[in-house]
Amino acid sequence: MDTVTASTTLLGDAPVAGLRRASVPTPCEPGNILRALLGVQVIVTAGAAFGSGSLAAWLGHAAVGAAVSVPATLAWLVVCCWATGLLARLPAVGRLACAAAVGAAATWAACLPLRMIGLDAGDATNVGAFVLAGTLLGAFIYHWLELRVRATLPAATEAGLIELQSRVQPHFLFNTLNTAIALVRVDPNRAEEVLENLSELFRAALGALEGDSTLGEEIRLARLYLDIEGMRFGKRLEVEWDVDDSLAHVRVPSLLLQPLVENAVRHGVEPNDAGGRVQIRARQRNGRAWVQVVNTVGASAPPGHGIGLVSSRERLRLMHDFRSEFQAGPIDGGRFRVRLAVPL
Repeated sequence: MDTVTASTTLLGDAPVAGLRRASVPTPCEPGNILRALLGVQVIVTAGAAFGSGSLAAWLGHAAVGAAVSVPATLAWLVVCCWATGLLARLPAVGRLACAAAVGAAATWAACLPLRMIGLDAGDATNVGAFVLAGTLLGAFIYHWLELRVRATLPAATEAGLIELQSRVQPHFLFNTLNTAIALVRVDPNRAEEVLENLSELFRAALGALEGDSTLGEEIRLARLYLDIEGMRFGKRLEVEWDVDDSLAHVRVPSLLLQPLVENAVRHGVEPNDAGGRVQIRARQRNGRAWVQVVNTVGASAPPGHGIGLVSSRERLRLMHDFRSEFQAGPIDGGRFRVRLAVPL
């Protein structure tokens, strides 16, 4: 049985449950808010061209449409965001029906100010047309967001399985067990500590697809991994931590930091007889948490495939969209740096 298949078998139904929750869109994400607003405005502006005999008439109709569609869309987003948990428990048809009903109610409410000031959206015929359009757009936008989420699920699944695969690599497991066996007679307490740390890492791997994590938890897992490797490499592995504890609550994808630290050890310490240094830093700047992992790179270090970096970048994008940032590459001093940012 290959590693990916074994990981999936060990997880049981956990990936299914995680993917089912992930298939419901989150309208309150900034990226989705921007997409919904722009999408509705494009449709409304294009629709205003029908029945307009002149450019001035088209601009007038488009302005009235914007006066209704912008507040209606914002109200729709707020309600759908608030009701995300409820919508997740409904079948697909029920979610679309609720989205359409919210669109109708939001559009009707947005027409009230125009009726009060006497613009042409105030008569019953135009209000009915606006409400009908709002109903259709509410269902259409929600369905479009669902399709977009489903389109990203294969990438999310693959990224999760890659992370799980890296956690159960035979060489890491065998090296850790050999380290524990070597310590059993000379230092039983340290041998027990190694096995406890290994157990914690595997427990985190088996729950990686069940939900998000926090930066504090990811730093804890990275420390466990480096403690294990520190017992194996001894003085060859130098670790430097510079972490702001106030960032412990920041939401990040599960098993985000540990694969980056593992890459740093595999490519910066393991192939070099003299060992190497790994630096982990987490700081707050400009409303975001910035995390970086820097490792030395020796001349004998084999080139990597970049799978872990691509996976981490993709998972960050799926969670935080354009609010996240991910950079990786060599820097001065013969070192390699991975730097990422997530919103607070």
